[in-house]
Amino acid sequence: MSGEFEPRTLAFVLFACFIAVSFLLCILAATDSDDPSEFYVGTGALGPMQNGLAIAGDYISAATVLSTTGTIAIAGFDGVLVTMSTVVSILVFLLVMAGPLCGRGRYTLGDVLSERLSERPARIGTAVLVLVVTMPLLTVQLNGAGDMMSLLIGIPGSASVTGCTVFIGSLMVCYAALGGMKGTGFIQILKTVILLGAFILLAVLVVKRFDWNPASLFGAAADKSGYGDAFWESGRQFGDSATGKLEVISIQLTLAVGAACLPHITMRLHPIRSARAARAATTWAVGAVAVLGGLIVIVGAGATAIVGTPALRAADPTGTDSLLLLTRALDPDAAAHRSLLFTLIACAVVVTTLAAVAGLTLAAAASLAHDVLAKVVLPERLSPVRELAAARAAVACVGVVAVALALVTQHGNRQVLISFTFTAAASALLPVLLYGTLWRGFTATGMRWAMYGGLGLTLVTIVFSPAISGDALAVFPDRDFHWFPLRNPGLITIPAGFLMGWAGSRLGERPRPEDPSPPTPQSEDARISRHGRTDRSAPGRVRAARREGGGLA
Repeated sequence: MSGEFEPRTLAFVLFACFIAVSFLLCILAATDSDDPSEFYVGTGALGPMQNGLAIAGDYISAATVLSTTGTIAIAGFDGVLVTMSTVVSILVFLLVMAGPLCGRGRYTLGDVLSERLSERPARIGTAVLVLVVTMPLLTVQLNGAGDMMSLLIGIPGSASVTGCTVFIGSLMVCYAALGGMKGTGFIQILKTVILLGAFILLAVLVVKRFDWNPASLFGAAADKSGYGDAFWESGRQFGDSATGKLEVISIQLTLAVGAACLPHITMRLHPIRSARAARAATTWAVGAVAVLGGLIVIVGAGATAIVGTPALRAADPTGTDSLLLLTRALDPDAAAHRSLLFTLIACAVVVTTLAAVAGLTLAAAASLAHDVLAKVVLPERLSPVRELAAARAAVACVGVVAVALALVTQHGNRQVLISFTFTAAASALLPVLLYGTLWRGFTATGMRWAMYGGLGLTLVTIVFSPAISGDALAVFPDRDFHWFPLRNPGLITIPAGFLMGWAGSRLGERPRPEDPSPPTPQSEDARISRHGRTDRSAPGRVRAARREGGGLA
């Protein structure tokens, strides 16, 4: 009796401690100012290391950790390729996104695009795309958090999962509404440290089981996989056929470029004041993600070597439960299903999920409140105080909708939602971001074609893919209406998104030429208001003096 009580009590204590510390961080980060910028870009005061760990925290989700570990445990080298794509993605984020997105008073992606394109379509389109991209991932995270927390506290059943999901959703809303960008940044830093510590512990225990010899570990994984040495060759996940090879390439491409432009990750760059500081922060993020990726490879191989592929597949054909099965196998008290190691790892996964959903909620709410309400619907009547209230109300609305969707899809196939999120981001959001910041010929028509065309093509190809029908692991395994051969259509939709953006800009309206005449007082005031700073150059002082009716001193 006491053997089961103590780990369960430890689970409650650990989780309660994290909640208490998280709320304390959010309270410390909360601002008394009525300025919305403190809510949207509060991380500007953090240093490069803190910003980097916050970016890494937003980048790493519990779904990524569990699914990547499971893919390595089930498919071997194909899972290692997924891990490598994750690291490549954050390198893309470092090299491409850091410079164009940092600084200059921006709060959202709508601010970035409206500098070069028509403001109304840019902000509305960006808000729609941000919601479409973030809500499926937010739903998956809440589903996983509810399942994991129910397992952690030891109360089985759908009612327990529902209650845990609602509880996690409530915490998510409180964190985002109270702490804003700075508060969620502190939580992401805490989550990154906890997750790294948990995986370091697991990796040490795994390597110790094989006498500290990594070669013995990977050899044992090959033997227990059922594939022999072929386990560490590509082709185990989707087969050696041409379609299977294209599937692997498509997934790698989607992960490498899709994760780099997710809204809750790019939002971390807006408060950073210079490209140099942004690159310093993302260098820390790359290091943290790369270290975690290496640890995930060791842990995934350990799950295969210790538990065995047949047992992992029997528990979950997708391998998502591999991490938890490994923790039970490593602990001598695993028979009680309440081992100390299991409790620690499960708590780390719940903490990871809670931090991830807070960041996603804030990104979606900021796009609604700032881009739609403050800049399009009520641009003249929404004061800073009211915009701040609207942002917190948007956090609550997003949270309620996300929890409702999580409850509806509680027993559904979550891999489809993850695939849709990353593919939509890579096919619709990435072309718009790169063209909008790097190509002067990009127009509002090109933005619409890339945004809505890429999103629509992604939806159609996934609906008629083996992920939905015609496969044993599909959403509808007993029906077959698929005609698109790939489960992940990124290999087709990503180039198509870029092509549609280019074609729309060439065939649509031409960009207006720059006006060489001096700006009027109204345009100068608008420019200062947009960028949130005063022009202190000599021409700026001349124009300011003229507006005041005087001359230069």
